[in-house]
Amino acid sequence: MSSRQAVPLPKAYRLLNHGPTVLVSSAHGGRRNVMAAAWNMALDFDPPKVAVVIDKSTLTRELVEASGEFVLNVPSRLQAALTLAVGTKSGREADKFSIVGVGGTPAAIVGAPLIEGCLAWLECRVIPEPHIQQAYDLFLGQVVAAWADPAAFSDGRWHFPDQQQRSIHYLSGGTFFATGDSFEVRQP
Repeated sequence: MSSRQAVPLPKAYRLLNHGPTVLVSSAHGGRRNVMAAAWNMALDFDPPKVAVVIDKSTLTRELVEASGEFVLNVPSRLQAALTLAVGTKSGREADKFSIVGVGGTPAAIVGAPLIEGCLAWLECRVIPEPHIQQAYDLFLGQVVAAWADPAAFSDGRWHFPDQQQRSIHYLSGGTFFATGDSFEVRQP
């Protein structure tokens, strides 16, 4: 597994603020699953909150609803093929962890696993909003623990060490792009 260091919860939004595709991991009753989600975002600072779309038909949705927990894992460019695979295979047909060779590591607070090799991890508890969950497949979560690989994120900032260790963004049809270089603009 990648090295992990805690990210202060009021800074957890920075792990998602640049819009990466995430892997949503879930677990309940001895079952676990992972799926890709391009539609996710940070919502608040303190306490930190996130939003993610999880379709009604997915095993991930079933496990998240049953457990009230999930993890948003931020994959790297090295994990693009894995991200596509878990986004296109159904967890109802087979264990995606064994199919795609992805490992799971126990989280610190929630029951859903952390996906090995990712750049960052946000452990979340569902904030129940039944109307938006049913109408829009939108889940809100309060971040209860946040972690990042210090090679890619430290001191509250991303600093991707190389091209393969950049976060990814899904477009469609198996096409991604990797996060580019950061730059600063100062007020005049």
